[in-house]
Amino acid sequence: MKIAIIGNGIAGITAARWIRKLDDTAEITVISDEGDYFFSRTALMYIYMGHMRLKDTQPYENWFWTKNRIGLLRGRVSEIQYSHKTLIFKDKRILNYDKLIIATGSKSNKFGWKGQDLDGVHGLYTLQDLAAMERHSAGLKRAVVVGGGLIGIEMAEMYHSRHIPVTFLVREDSFWNIVLPPEESAMINKHILENGIDLRLNSELSAILDDNNDGKVDSIVLKNGETLACQFVGLTVGVSPNIDFLRENPHKTPENGVNSPVFEGLKINRGIVVNQFLETNMPDVYAIGDCAEVEKPMAGRRPIEAVWYVGRMMGETVAYNICGRKVPYNPGIWFNSAKFLDIEYQVYGDIRATLPDEQETLYWEHSGGQKAIRITFDKNTEGVVGFNLMGI
Repeated sequence: MKIAIIGNGIAGITAARWIRKLDDTAEITVISDEGDYFFSRTALMYIYMGHMRLKDTQPYENWFWTKNRIGLLRGRVSEIQYSHKTLIFKDKRILNYDKLIIATGSKSNKFGWKGQDLDGVHGLYTLQDLAAMERHSAGLKRAVVVGGGLIGIEMAEMYHSRHIPVTFLVREDSFWNIVLPPEESAMINKHILENGIDLRLNSELSAILDDNNDGKVDSIVLKNGETLACQFVGLTVGVSPNIDFLRENPHKTPENGVNSPVFEGLKINRGIVVNQFLETNMPDVYAIGDCAEVEKPMAGRRPIEAVWYVGRMMGETVAYNICGRKVPYNPGIWFNSAKFLDIEYQVYGDIRATLPDEQETLYWEHSGGQKAIRITFDKNTEGVVGFNLMGI
């Protein structure tokens, strides 16, 4: 059985490892045009900050792949011919498969701003993004980070670690308040400012300017008309499934009477639509990780969850299904973790930014302002539904 996996992130590599555990005879090929070896994407910031080298972020030695007979192929897939079970690469190479796993991850969002494609405008997702940040850091007088989420605060911390002035634009009136309850969000606002980062709440990007007409960023304009001089703009306004090459696949055919289009038979909405077994609507084609959209998610879970843990769980689940052991994807209770500068954050269960009527919450915050515990429970049953931990 020939198994092709497009994407060498946590989802694709977990799938490859578990397939090999379950099937000693499968021919496994992992395809990526980002880098030669799997690395921990969440550790990109530590490479820039000097805490780790790239090889320190690679969980497996280079010999691991040969020993476990997992083929690594560097290249970009430009077309999938599902009826022939064939991958066509940008350089015209061809690879046939019996089963295909699409695990192409995310891409940084762009929303059509003037100047968004200038030199010096980048997200923070790929090794190429990291290289761009490094390339622009020499002599950098000011960076601007647009977007108040987890990637945004990481990028702000990266520049701050090198004493490069950084302005952090957050559209909302408090940091990440679409996820964090008011008290936790206020704690992070205070912490960002205490670290000397220029946090601008209620601030939106209007345009990125090339004042010298040399193709490089020189300044930005905010929606309130203010102009800020800068030489780098980090676009960290979320991510979306990295599936443009599928949308551009030849032989598109509309799906009659349905808003969601079908591209040569593959059902795509925001992501690649999959069932509980992570199967697409095309025979022997699966999708996992950030690029997958679960058609009927479990209660309390979202159709697309661009989270490291989710990719790992999907990778293991799809391996069982490909190897003939039918297992439904069950992510269980929601959990996640992150770091806001010096404050560690963990969430378990159902913690919402705005408390629903049927819930009540207990909140404790340390007098030092960098530790907190929240326990939220159902008013009627008094059963705990979730925890938030800040600095704990």
